[in-house]
Amino acid sequence: MPGYQVKTVAARIAGREYALCVLSDNQQFADADGAGERAGVSSATWPLFGQIWPAGLVLAEHMATMDVRGKRILELGCGMALSSLVLHGLGADVTASDHHPLAAEFLARNCALNGLSSLPYRDAHWDRPDATLGRFDVIIASDVLYERGHADSIAAFIASHAAATADVVISDPGRGNAAAMMRLLRALGFAGDERRAAMSADDRPPFRGRLLQFRRPA
Repeated sequence: MPGYQVKTVAARIAGREYALCVLSDNQQFADADGAGERAGVSSATWPLFGQIWPAGLVLAEHMATMDVRGKRILELGCGMALSSLVLHGLGADVTASDHHPLAAEFLARNCALNGLSSLPYRDAHWDRPDATLGRFDVIIASDVLYERGHADSIAAFIASHAAATADVVISDPGRGNAAAMMRLLRALGFAGDERRAAMSADDRPPFRGRLLQFRRPA
């Protein structure tokens, strides 16, 4: 992977250990071909996709316990796509999506590292719903509300791609935008609330955020 340094880390989810190729630190930036600039990814945010964040662990643990049989699932802003990998390992019909130019490359490597077949990936920009993407029974995301305007664009994207009856699960570390997201989803016909979430492993720090769980009734 030219232009940046990587390392392999382990994440244990529901008794299974996943090996993940991630960026070695949060200070890297390599955009020689300008793909990041064209995608609107700034040098400051460029490396953030390449880590496993606490909210991502919380979402992955929740996905490992959720009944997803027969459901089509979409992960938004997947980054290292840990939740998608967990779901894929369980045989779920899951599509990972992101807008970072390197997300697909890391997803392919991490599928291979864990002995999994390739996983469907789509480049998805939250401000541009894509009619070819279709609709999903479950839409999930972790730590995507890190800017004030993200709640508006993500809520609209969810409404465009959620099936008539659909579940939405978002793990949020408490960046201050969860309340706006909940108001928007309720206005769009989703019912639900937030609850405290905890990580299961003893060696992990406490998670001080929330798990937002919503459902669009038929």
